[in-house]
Amino acid sequence: MKTLVICSGGLDSVTLAHKVAAEHTVSALLSFDYGQRHRTELDRAAHCAARLDVPHLISDIGQTGRLLSGSALTDDVAVPDGHYAEETMKATVVPNRNAIMLAIGFGIAAARGDDAVATAVHGGDHFIYPDCRPAFIDAFQAMQDQALDGYATVRLYAPFVSLPKSAIVAEGARLGVPFDDTWSCYKGGDRQCGRCGTCVERREAFDLAGVPDPTEYEDPDFWRTAVAGKGAA
Repeated sequence: MKTLVICSGGLDSVTLAHKVAAEHTVSALLSFDYGQRHRTELDRAAHCAARLDVPHLISDIGQTGRLLSGSALTDDVAVPDGHYAEETMKATVVPNRNAIMLAIGFGIAAARGDDAVATAVHGGDHFIYPDCRPAFIDAFQAMQDQALDGYATVRLYAPFVSLPKSAIVAEGARLGVPFDDTWSCYKGGDRQCGRCGTCVERREAFDLAGVPDPTEYEDPDFWRTAVAGKGAA
């Protein structure tokens, strides 16, 4: 199965790229420049593509990202600290982000003759990101079946959609993913902050999976407080 992998450069999508490379054929990695706060993730996606010896495609949707205003990921809005279960984490929602990216990915895959588009959405995303839930994945596949009817058949491959992030860490460890060459932090910087929702989730996932975390964090112990209280200290 020739698969176009949507890869942000984060832990989940890099693990997905390695999984597809081990089980199928990666046709290319597709990343998006949507006006996010930093380009560190894109650099890590490029490293992954080079490691797997596949093309790295970047779709520039920066103008679209600027129109999707109000998110801490794209605007001058403070990135909240704490656990994803907190109401404050809704500030990190970019409306329709996955729907937009997948629609572009399916168009590119159909044009290239690929069999599938892979996305790394997972169970931990379900709480605040509606376009990461199983119902969305099923509905999107049904929509694309209609959109590409008579032109191409492209499958949406989302193997992590019902899994916790700890299972992704375990899978990445099995596949030999270089976790220290992945980036999760929303804030950027020289080191991952250890305090934003995605850093807390990342740190907790390694602990639950029983896998050593090679990541350097500005605040490596904050996650314990955030997880214990389901909120920021």
